[in-house]
This record gives sequence, structure tokens and C-alpha cells, in this order.
Amino acid sequence: MAVTRSGGGSGAGPGGGTGEATGREPGPGAKGATGADTPSLGDLMPWSAAPLRLGRPWVMAPSPAVLTARWERLVRSAGAERDALFGPTRSRTQHSAVSALPGPGSGTGRFVRESGPCPPPVRIGHGPFDEQWLIPDHRLIDRARPELWRVADAHQLFAVEQGYVAPGAGPALLVGAVLPDGHSPAGRPGRIRPLYRRPGGAEPNVAPGLTALLARRYGHEVTAEALLAWAVATARPSPAGCAVPLTADPGLWAAGVELGRLLIGVQSRGARGGAGPRLPGGRRPYVRAAVPDRPGALAYDAEGAALLLGTGRISPVARAAHDFTVGGVRVLELWCGRRTAGPGAGEEQGPGAAAGDAGAWRREWTSELLELVTVLTLLAEAEPRQDALRARVADGALIGRRELREAGVLPAPAAARRPASVLDHHEEGPEGQFALV
Repeated sequence: MAVTRSGGGSGAGPGGGTGEATGREPGPGAKGATGADTPSLGDLMPWSAAPLRLGRPWVMAPSPAVLTARWERLVRSAGAERDALFGPTRSRTQHSAVSALPGPGSGTGRFVRESGPCPPPVRIGHGPFDEQWLIPDHRLIDRARPELWRVADAHQLFAVEQGYVAPGAGPALLVGAVLPDGHSPAGRPGRIRPLYRRPGGAEPNVAPGLTALLARRYGHEVTAEALLAWAVATARPSPAGCAVPLTADPGLWAAGVELGRLLIGVQSRGARGGAGPRLPGGRRPYVRAAVPDRPGALAYDAEGAALLLGTGRISPVARAAHDFTVGGVRVLELWCGRRTAGPGAGEEQGPGAAAGDAGAWRREWTSELLELVTVLTLLAEAEPRQDALRARVADGALIGRRELREAGVLPAPAAARRPASVLDHHEEGPEGQFALV
């Protein structure tokens, strides 16, 4: 039995900015347009937000029960101990006056006076393909990006650009239905781009005039959802941001949108009414031996096509799923490492480190791991189709930045790059005041 022990994925340096490249540009519909003329995702979906900055790692965990225990320990403490457990930063202390996050309804009084129960933790996307739990309290989060919480609902999809590492280090763009934190496992984090600018799936986050231009070129309606699907299928990493070439071929566009919708369905795990990712019988991963309470590091049995977590065994697991990387880091190693690293791992302060956290493997994690293996297997199997599509796009006629500028699509107006206001929506401000946003 050949077993490979986890050693952590390889990383690389941060990427550059997102400014528009300059240089000589081909004309509209030119074949083999240069990289300088290739639109960025920011050209197509102008509004974006930076990744969340928690400021204190203890507010997020793979289990909601752990977060509740941390909160209770914090609010039971007092004086210097409580301040040390809280973990003050330049942006947040126990005396900070902040507004509530949209939706969850956490407190707005100064945290130094807080003694009540923990707000119900909410699901949040933590980097690639990992969903963890977060205490949704603005008083505990340095940069929560309320504009994202305001539009997070059952109609929304979030596109997350992956920080540039190097070609071949994994997907350039990921999509999910859960509010993401934008964390990147390696390299510089990218931007978070919601598909819609308002709740309820209203006002697509698309450069004004873009879908109308594409509809004229392809001879049929082009929706925001189709544009996002195309981006997921064709996006490639670039030091200047996530690059999304636009084909001038209607047939190639249709093929790319079909593939992109498949990828979004897998990545979002059947959100918005779709079916969850499934492998055909005989290839579905099963638990052959239960994962123990303290499984230790992940290992892979190549001969048996199995994941090993201590005495736990899950198979069949394709090698491509085990090796699937984002940002140059193996997803399965990262996911399992966050759950097996031990109590309070990675925390130098906070109620998690002080309390020691119950670090036992939880039963629900096994089910989540089986689903993650399925997701990575399906994405790995789609990679040859993506490679072939990108090659055909690169060899064909393209709609570049020059044509978009001549059509008035670029540059996008400043208002399209800012969050939309929700004029009839009241949110609780500091100390119980109300604000109109």
C-alpha cells in the first residue's frame, strides 16, 4: 500500500494590481487578440468588495457549538482578562460603537456591556470549497463588508477571484451561494463580486450596455447568469486581475455557457434549487472505516484510492480529487487540516485558545468531506473540457476592450462600481439608532 502523507500545498508570491493594461490593440472581433485587449472580470462585473477582515480568528470555526462556547467564556470574563480574550485591534475594541450587520440582528450596544447569549452563528465561505461558521456580530469583526451582507439572499451568487499565484495553480474564479470571506490559501486575495447589486436578484452587477452588445453579436438574449457562467468556464489568472476573454462566435459562446453552468452547479453544491453534485454508482465515495475522534493528518492511499484520517478510511477517491489545487494549495489537505490541527490551533489570543476548544472530529464533518470529494472529482473531470474551450476561444475572433470602449460599455460609470443604496431599508446603528441605507 503506497500512502502519501500530507505536507501542505506549495505557495507563491502575491500578484499585481487590477489596472487596465496598455499597448497596441487589435480591432473589433480580431483573431488572437492580445492579453492587453482581453477584458478583466472587473470590466464585466464592475462592483466588487475586498475580502472580509475578521481581525480576531476566534469568531469563526468549523462548528457552531465551538463558537457558542467561546462567546460564553468571553462574556463571563471581566476586566483585563475579558479585554485580552476579546483581542482589541485598531478597528475594534470592546468600546467601539458600530452598526448592526444587515440581516442577523446582532447587538449594537458597546460590547464591554454585553452579557447576553451568542447570536446564532451563520454559514460563511472560508476560502475555496470550505464552509465554516461565523458569529455575525459587527462589534467583533474589523471589516465585515456590510454591503455584501445586504445582498446575500437565496437569489444571490458570489464570484470570488483567486489571488494570482501562477498558471496551472488552480481555478482563477470560484462561485458560491454562501457569503464568502474572500480568503485565499496562497498569494494575494482577489475581489468578491456579487451577481446582483440588490436583494431579490435585482439589478445585475454587469457593465451597463454589455449584455445588449453581446445579444446583438450572438443573435439572442444574454443574461447576467449566462455571463457569469461564461466567466467561470473561461477565466484565467493574470497578474493584472482575473482575465475573461469574450468570444465573437455564437456557437462557442453557447458551449462555454453550458459548461459554466455545470461548473457553477457543482461549485455552489446545488444552491438555488439545483440538484446537489453526485457521482455515478460505483464511483461515489463511502466511509469504509469511521473517522476517529482524533484522526491526525490526512494521508492518501494511491493503490486503494482512499483517503486516510487516522484509522478512518474513505474510498473511492480519485487521485485528481486528492491533488486538486486552488492557489497552488491542495484543497483536501487544507480542509482537513483546519479540522484536525488541534484545540485553538492558529490562535494566539481569544476565548478559543484560552478554553482549549473541544477538538474532536465531528460526525457532520464526515458527510461534508464526502460531498467535498464529490465536488473536487467533478471539477477535475471537467478540466479537459475547460482547457479545450479556452484553446478554441484563444484561436478564434474575440470581443476585446477596444470594441467595448467604442460601444460605450467601457469604462463603466462610477455608480456601477459602488454598492447600490437600498432607500427603503432601515438598519440599526450604534447604540440602537436607526439608519437609512
